[in-house]
Amino acid sequence: MTDQNVRADAGAAGTFDIGGDLRVNRLAFGAMRITGSGIWGEPEDPEEAKRVLRRAVELNVNLIDTADSYGPDVSELLIGETLYPYPENLVIATKGGLLRDGPGQWRPDGRPEHLREACEGSLKRLKVDRIDLYQLHRIDPEVPAEESLGVLAELRDEGKIRHVGLSEVSVEEIRQARETVPIASVQNRFNLNDQSSEDVLDFCEREGIGFIPWFPLATGDLARPGGSLDEISARHDAAPGQIALAWLLWRSPVMLPIPGTSSVAHLEENIAAASLVLDDEELATLTI
Repeated sequence: MTDQNVRADAGAAGTFDIGGDLRVNRLAFGAMRITGSGIWGEPEDPEEAKRVLRRAVELNVNLIDTADSYGPDVSELLIGETLYPYPENLVIATKGGLLRDGPGQWRPDGRPEHLREACEGSLKRLKVDRIDLYQLHRIDPEVPAEESLGVLAELRDEGKIRHVGLSEVSVEEIRQARETVPIASVQNRFNLNDQSSEDVLDFCEREGIGFIPWFPLATGDLARPGGSLDEISARHDAAPGQIALAWLLWRSPVMLPIPGTSSVAHLEENIAAASLVLDDEELATLTI
């Protein structure tokens, strides 16, 4: 284990209050990769997957993001089996609204009856009476958004959901959604290589909405040998992914990166990024 791994502590990333009342350390864990190939079926090494979950909590991760479609069901079941009873400050965020037909295959289903059934299933698999953050995985183009969000508002009123989040949405879609139910978080693709959701991030920052960037470790051409990211990584004796995470944490105080992995060693490397400090010139170089 390297010195960086010894210092790995998600608490070094600072905190954010999801929905104004759920305080989490800003460097979180995405539990998609603790499933099989194509995010389908059981993981190749179930015991290592459980070790990853336990180690994440040891490293002060107190926000774990999952979904009923990861496996499907596998990720949620592993979390419930491994971490329940949960530490008092651990926030489990999950998602509903995508169906799986096979490895690497995803299709939206935003019908109210499906979302209610999906939420009830997540409650059972996670062994909880209320889900702290329940996110609509995708807006279904075949279902009016207000119908999908309406049932989430009902589940919130029933005490089965604490806060509602969205995924892959525009600023206008967030505004429209808020007419039906308060929105506590948004999960859009955002990383060093893809900053196309910058307007959504800026809106979330202004409105105090948590922004959960998925695919946070992507670096693209920046990581090519001799490139700017390669040089900055060498300067800090850090992996390119660690620099990518440090940049995300700097980019906005509402940013909640959720790097995922099926390896304890990679988990420790990711969490060590919370302690990395980049200077102004490095940050400007990495910002598109």
